[in-house]
Amino acid sequence: MAGRGKSIGSGAAKKATSRSSKAGLQFPVGRIARFLKAGKYAERVGAGAPVYLAAVLEYLAAEVLELAGNAARDNKKTRIVPRHIQLAVRNDEELSKLLGSVTIANGGVMPNIHNTLLPKKTGTGKSGPAED
Repeated sequence: MAGRGKSIGSGAAKKATSRSSKAGLQFPVGRIARFLKAGKYAERVGAGAPVYLAAVLEYLAAEVLELAGNAARDNKKTRIVPRHIQLAVRNDEELSKLLGSVTIANGGVMPNIHNTLLPKKTGTGKSGPAED
């Protein structure tokens, strides 16, 4: 018999599985598909596009969260705050390039002291030049 799925009188109904779980993702594939359709980016949206986009967004979120968690641990904190996200993003070359024009609210600035403002080195130690 031609057609898709089980025959009509097969008994128990099949349990619905989300597209996110089929793709092995945490991010909502169905919601992203809805946003892509509602956003009028194109007339039609393929089946693979929201899955791919959800996977990319999930990867970026996981990367930022991992680095921010490391920054929080370095500062002896258990909660990630915007400052930790700022430190994580600005210390990573690729994320800093991606989010170069993004302002993170309450993120602060990178700790930086210009070399001309640092105190001058004095040559009074043993390794300094010999004086006559």
